[in-house]
Amino acid sequence: MSTTLYWDSLVRHEDTTLFMARDSAGKFLAVHGKGEACDALEGSVISLPGGPVKRCPLTNANAAVVRRIFPFTRPVSRKGHPFTIGLGDRLGLASAGHIRLVRGMDVFPVLAQQSIRELNLTGRTYEDVLSAAGWAVFQEGYRAGYGADGDHLKTREEVQMALDCGFTMITLDCSEHIRNDFAALPASELESHYQALEPGLRTQLEGEYLNRSFPLDGGQSISFSAADLRRIVLVYHDAIRYTIALYDELLRGRDTDFEMSIDETLSTTSPEAHYFVARELQKAGVELISLAPRFCGEFQKGSDYRGNLSEFEKEFAVHATIAKTLGYKLSIHSGSDKFAVFPIIYRETGKMVHLKTAGTNWLEALRVVAAQEPGLFREILAFALERLPEAKKYYHITENTANIPDIGALADKDLPSLLDQDDARQVLHVTYGQILLDSSFKGPIFKTLERYEDAYCVALEKHIGRHISGA
Repeated sequence: MSTTLYWDSLVRHEDTTLFMARDSAGKFLAVHGKGEACDALEGSVISLPGGPVKRCPLTNANAAVVRRIFPFTRPVSRKGHPFTIGLGDRLGLASAGHIRLVRGMDVFPVLAQQSIRELNLTGRTYEDVLSAAGWAVFQEGYRAGYGADGDHLKTREEVQMALDCGFTMITLDCSEHIRNDFAALPASELESHYQALEPGLRTQLEGEYLNRSFPLDGGQSISFSAADLRRIVLVYHDAIRYTIALYDELLRGRDTDFEMSIDETLSTTSPEAHYFVARELQKAGVELISLAPRFCGEFQKGSDYRGNLSEFEKEFAVHATIAKTLGYKLSIHSGSDKFAVFPIIYRETGKMVHLKTAGTNWLEALRVVAAQEPGLFREILAFALERLPEAKKYYHITENTANIPDIGALADKDLPSLLDQDDARQVLHVTYGQILLDSSFKGPIFKTLERYEDAYCVALEKHIGRHISGA
């Protein structure tokens, strides 16, 4: 049985040598010698060409031991890093490719990034996510640091769970506290709802925001009409109050990167609303590392930006200036594959921005499957089309399955090209949960990607590299 060694993982600790390896049974941590590491790690003794070693499985328990002994495998804050990128890895197999890409680049990777929705749809836990990132860091001998983001968390319990697991970043999704019903309400009906608010709150906010101009960097300014202020307060006040209460209870005083997400709503975030939300949080002492507005146009899954580029450029420039003025970064959610707007985003922020990607890494995995196991890929696409209605309960896409080429008419060599077709990408993007929870697919997918690990890494380096360069 041949064994592949990952030489970049070789490390010494006291009288112990450790390294990652892979054989036909999968990856493992090899430990040779005596001391704390050898005693603390669970495993069994095997024989390798260089002598007996302790073969330790890549379990969560062993990952926790490695994080305790080797600090470079622990996630850290992304504070102080201008350009950061979230690299959601739904399979736990992509981080090696991400590391090979960012090594030596001026970008800080958040390797462990998952939402509760993604955990539920893949059957994983936050321990699994953090362990997968740590093992990849160990395997690649990566010492430059990485982050761990509990993404799109909505409740106190979810935030506490991510913190307890050691996540260094919390993205609070306030969508359930944003009153979208007020966003579209006629002005004639808005007044009664506004007057129902506490009189002291109305007086305070009107005194602070009306008949004033708030200067921004570069000579721009923000001001509020009475009508705009009333609508903004009604739409966002509950979300602001919820955020402050949760921050005070769980995050104040902790060295945790805090991001507020107001993007997963029906309401586009106006520059005035953005400024109001951020300023109210900062008045309450909330340390914002980044904020995710809902930009104009559509940031759909698995496809490029859809909307008016001139309008986006005009509004994004103001959002970027607000963030710069108030001292945090914009966060671009559903940032995968938005190549049309990357030049605008990077120019207007000077690459002081946080970009979130996730599903595009899964699509690159399927590209490898299509190239190496065409029969398996054909079955996956057929299954995905069948389960699409169920998947669309969780994700908004506007695919047209009639545009997907007839897979039966495609030669095996042409199957990877389906990963360049928008409608096929969207279908495969949102059905990942149904696919991965089906045992007839999960095992073969993992075996294929483990066997062709280098091919997967190369695909990720190429595709995510375009996100970083903006090309």
